[in-house]
Amino acid sequence: MSYPESHMSARDEDAAAGIEITNEFERFTQRNDVFTRAFWDDTVRTKQTDGFFASYRMQATPRRGDGFTQRDFALRNASWLISDVMTDRHADQGRREGFQAPISYDTPIAPTQVEIDDTAAMSKEIKHVAKFFGADLCGITDMDERWLYASRIDTRDLSEAPNELPEGMTSVIVLGHEMDAELVATYPSALAGAATGREYSHEASVVMQLAAYVRNLGYEAVASMNDTALVIPYAVKAGLGEYARNQLVITPEFGPRLRFSKIFTNMPLSHDTPEPKGVKAFCDICTKCADACPVKALPFGPPQVGGSNISAIKGVRKWTSDAEKCFSFWAKTSTDCAICMRVCPFNRDFKTWQHRAWLKLALSRFRKIALWLDRKRGARVKPSTWWAD
Repeated sequence: MSYPESHMSARDEDAAAGIEITNEFERFTQRNDVFTRAFWDDTVRTKQTDGFFASYRMQATPRRGDGFTQRDFALRNASWLISDVMTDRHADQGRREGFQAPISYDTPIAPTQVEIDDTAAMSKEIKHVAKFFGADLCGITDMDERWLYASRIDTRDLSEAPNELPEGMTSVIVLGHEMDAELVATYPSALAGAATGREYSHEASVVMQLAAYVRNLGYEAVASMNDTALVIPYAVKAGLGEYARNQLVITPEFGPRLRFSKIFTNMPLSHDTPEPKGVKAFCDICTKCADACPVKALPFGPPQVGGSNISAIKGVRKWTSDAEKCFSFWAKTSTDCAICMRVCPFNRDFKTWQHRAWLKLALSRFRKIALWLDRKRGARVKPSTWWAD
């Protein structure tokens, strides 16, 4: 479903997407995200965090058992390779592209613009091309500047730098990339981290190729991964899914098992409509992710405004994790953790009729029954079983 941009006010769009903004709202400063803080903030940076980053260069010696062997770390780090090559190519300019800076243009903008008389047809074409390049989901929403970072990071000295986009951007193309379900089932482990790294490498390729296609049609297209803006609000507004207690977007196709990338463009496009179906109501009665979090970084109560430290955005009523606690566990294990993704009742294969039936129940007034039916799911799978297949 699409609508002309002028037919919805920002307030109406927020309401449709389940976003509640308060008078205390401030755009987020990227220097305050917990990963960047690990480089400059002594309250976050420890020997463990240094070891966490070193492990991605195979400079940390694996010292644990199943799921944390050299083979597991080797696969995880190899899965990141394409993303790392793209990310590091302009490091001498203070640009860690895809994470602390948008991805540079690798192709020029064609001097002649393709005429677009039907924005809905053009949006359909973009989604078709996105699928061809390998995106699992694609939605389009308006360019909402509230979710842009107030500033980005110059990685040479960790100072704030202008977070600039070309003028006239009107749309954000949001791409979803499915993570491997079998690897996700082994979280927490270095092996499971390969599911994350593989999708970052995949999304780097997909988002750069789709952006090049848009530029070849004569329009601006800035490819972006974790940089430039918070992607979750755009994904929700683009109708791809709903925000959940575990800080993830729940999609009807893959549940929470996705990474997202985005493209900022001035191409005339129709925008998708957010269509909440009841995920929030389910999360209101479900605390499986919060119960399973080993450091209790996830909230138990209703959505609140703000968070426990500067890594939380101000002025948005939502479920907010304690990023410092969360990252401390990542540092301790020398790899990323997605236990909250693994145990989420929506982490299912919705291609099967049984799970589609469960989803219908979970999004209905019978959600308590769906939660009861899920009570034995989400147990960790031994990483060694993945290698044995």
